[in-house]
Amino acid sequence: MWKKFMTGLLMALAVLTLTACGNSTGTASQAPADGAKAAASQGKVLVVYFSASGNTRRVAETIADNQKGTLFEIKPSQPYTDGDLNYRDDNSRVVKEHPQPQLRPAYDGDVADWDSYDTVYIGYPLWWQQAPHVVYTFVENHNFAGKKVIPFCTSVSSPLGNSGENLAKAAGSGDWQTGVRFGSGVSQNEILNWLKK
Repeated sequence: MWKKFMTGLLMALAVLTLTACGNSTGTASQAPADGAKAAASQGKVLVVYFSASGNTRRVAETIADNQKGTLFEIKPSQPYTDGDLNYRDDNSRVVKEHPQPQLRPAYDGDVADWDSYDTVYIGYPLWWQQAPHVVYTFVENHNFAGKKVIPFCTSVSSPLGNSGENLAKAAGSGDWQTGVRFGSGVSQNEILNWLKK
């Protein structure tokens, strides 16, 4: 009788111990999984942009906010002044730079943890229906292998043209998607509707 009681008691203790271990293991392994999942969703999307007058910045910020992405601004080491951007002035910086397709202006800083991003949006204003040279500097300095790349641009009147395709060629890697052109006065709703497609 005593032997049966002790055997039963030992079995009950063993079940309780295994259950307790199982619960603590489940909780311990669940916490990192949830943390990894949260980190992956936060670090998955990158929105890179160059903005001369603020229009591209507004679009980039809307995309990053909606996609829970990280923003990175391409800031030329020599910033563009209003005078530099006057394409009607033959002596302005942009007019002088335009006929130099191999020009690669430097920019400050770089993306932290580049390899952690799966999707990269790249935004820029259209200058003579192409991305500015500083955007090419960024693209040529990064390996896009394994990344989905979505170009977007802003322009008062020019169409997207082949600006996205030319950036893809310069990059030489990545799964580049068809880009989109937004007008300079694009509304937030227009951007959000495009993101739903």
